[in-house]
Amino acid sequence: MITTIQVDNELKGKLDSLKIHRRETYNELLLRLVESCSGSNFDNESLVETVDILSNPETMRNIADALEDINNKSKWVSLEQLKIDNGL
Repeated sequence: MITTIQVDNELKGKLDSLKIHRRETYNELLLRLVESCSGSNFDNESLVETVDILSNPETMRNIADALEDINNKSKWVSLEQLKIDNGL
C-alpha cells in the first residue's frame, strides 16, 4: 500500500539534502531516519551524533560510495593474486 503525504517546499528541500544519492526514494530516506532514531537503547548524545551524520549529505554520500566500493568485486584483488603479482 502506498500513502501520499504533504510536505512544504522547505521540508522537501531538507529531505532532498539528506538523500545518500539522487535516486534514493523518500521511502528509503524516511525509513533510514526512523530506524536510526528508534529502539530502546539510545541516549541523547548518540542520537544527536546520528542526526549530525545523517544530516550531512557529503558524509552520507561518502558512506554510500564506500559501501558500493566494498560490494564492487572488480576493485578488489585477492591476497593470493597480490602475492603472485609481487613475487611473494
